[in-house]
Amino acid sequence: MASQLLAKKPLDAIMAEASETGEHSLKRSLGPVNLVTLGIGAIIGTGIFVLTGPVAATAAGPAIVLSFIIAGIGCAFAGLCYAEFAALLPIAGSSYSYAYATLGEIVAWIIGWALVLEYAFGAATVAVGWSGYVGSFLQDLGIPIPASLSYAPGTVVVQYHGVWAPLTTLPASIQAEATALPHVTAHFDLMALLGIMLVTAILVKGIKESANVNSAIVIVKVSVLLVFIGLGGAFLFAHHSLATANWHPFIPPNAGHFGEFGWSGILRGAGIIFFAYIGFDAVSTAAQETRNPSRDMPIGILGSLIICTILYILVAVILTGLASYTRLNVADPIALGVDVTGVRWGSYLVKIGAIGGLTSTMIVMLLGQTRVFFTMAHDGLLGKWACKVHPKMRTPYISTMFIGACVALLAATLPINKLDELVSIGTLFAFTVVCAGVWILRKQQPDLHRPFRVPWVPFVPIMGMLVSLVMMFSLHLLTWEVFLSWLAIGLVIYFTYGRRHSAVQLSLNSRPAAGTQRVTK
Repeated sequence: MASQLLAKKPLDAIMAEASETGEHSLKRSLGPVNLVTLGIGAIIGTGIFVLTGPVAATAAGPAIVLSFIIAGIGCAFAGLCYAEFAALLPIAGSSYSYAYATLGEIVAWIIGWALVLEYAFGAATVAVGWSGYVGSFLQDLGIPIPASLSYAPGTVVVQYHGVWAPLTTLPASIQAEATALPHVTAHFDLMALLGIMLVTAILVKGIKESANVNSAIVIVKVSVLLVFIGLGGAFLFAHHSLATANWHPFIPPNAGHFGEFGWSGILRGAGIIFFAYIGFDAVSTAAQETRNPSRDMPIGILGSLIICTILYILVAVILTGLASYTRLNVADPIALGVDVTGVRWGSYLVKIGAIGGLTSTMIVMLLGQTRVFFTMAHDGLLGKWACKVHPKMRTPYISTMFIGACVALLAATLPINKLDELVSIGTLFAFTVVCAGVWILRKQQPDLHRPFRVPWVPFVPIMGMLVSLVMMFSLHLLTWEVFLSWLAIGLVIYFTYGRRHSAVQLSLNSRPAAGTQRVTK
């Protein structure tokens, strides 16, 4: 029983799938620039435009810069491990496929199920933020959108100075008098639903079209961040005293509880802000659609991670210099920082950048989810419908539409705007397994040809696992409880369907008991 659960998928079988061609295979059309922009498109989104402020205000203070560095170091270790696997096994399954080849089927299933938290739930979470920014921007343009249809269900929205905004984003003095102002409670997020439907249509159309749209959006949002860094840096250069006051104390003293400032707050901030880095691993799900994956996958994964880490640190330094961390617990901290500079058009610019950033994040997250489902279905762990490829567009169109419909309903009907920690824990778990997989495969098959090799093994994989585990254990207990419950649901599905239809299990069962050769190696 245990040996069957830990049965591994042979590397030659995975490589054979990766080299498939024809109308029923994924189309290879992506190059290194496409992969780098896919990574940037997924990484730069909710984390930098939304989470930076609340994490600084409630956990790390100005030392959120250190939180970004710690999270970035953890991602660098994991990114190197992803790069080795993606070049070696250019398959759409990402960490699911890597676990299948090194740790066995049950671990692969758990990883695949955990990736749903990262990609599907992550896309739904991002869609809620996208909806808020789009609704706010349309209000600025004089286009009214019903407040009850523009925010996550359960959100209390108040009309203040002629503009509808969530109650929690208003000053405390205004919140106390909110009952005297026009207010409604959102019950259906129509804008989030429409956003996911738009992204789904782009993904069904084709991978090249999706990548081109993403690349255009990436140019816009990176330009916005560079403008913010330039404006804020110039302002702080002329107002040294403001920056000095806001950066002191750099590490606020602990408030008496773990995770509320001090070094524990920096660690917890790294665990939460890790949401800002989610996405570079999604590049690996496009390996089967890359022209030269052995060369281009490491460039896409590591290139996007390096660029975004530099941008994040610069934005965090500028933002906490412009405004005291105590004022940053708002939904649009970057816009607040721009307002300090006195640049009147800055708020519009930030909203355009945020809308673009969140759109590209949704594209890459849904891309990653559909490609993981495609590979799991190809292995028999999910229904064959999930791996059907459109003969003309060469995309897994049925699973893309199914996942898009599910994510759209989640985003529109559930109060999921607080799932950032849950998305992070699913990703950190996948990172831990990928790092372990690189170490194990180096032990099992040291002479295997690897187009890209992680340096300093086992140091890098061990550090990747340790940093990821530290950030996982710094998250709230409730996050762990929900995560373990989610994995339990996944195991029920595996034992009732996946194990019975697994291609690897069927291969094992079809062999005679005597003289059977193991499929594991």
